[in-house]
Amino acid sequence: MNKEEMNMLGFQIVAYAGDARSSLLKLIREVRSGEFQNVETLLAEADASLKQAHNAQTEVLAKEAGGEDVELGFIFIHGQDHLMTTILLRELAEDFVNLYKEKYNK
Repeated sequence: MNKEEMNMLGFQIVAYAGDARSSLLKLIREVRSGEFQNVETLLAEADASLKQAHNAQTEVLAKEAGGEDVELGFIFIHGQDHLMTTILLRELAEDFVNLYKEKYNK
């Protein structure tokens, strides 16, 4: 896998993780104000985007595990950072939903 291919995968990861992050932040804003009707939709959107980001990441992992030399660049590492922080945000978003449901007795 050449550097250009790695950069493209890095950009894909950033884009998909960014889409997931946007859905999750919208979800948190909504539940903070007591709106719960979009919870499942926004979580599903975030999960779909995270799956796409994870698939791009897995492509690199599989190549390296198969013995291919993989030249990591900053763009791919940046994508990894976005993916991991968004996965954490996804986990926290569920906790926020539960906390705000308790607050609003939903």
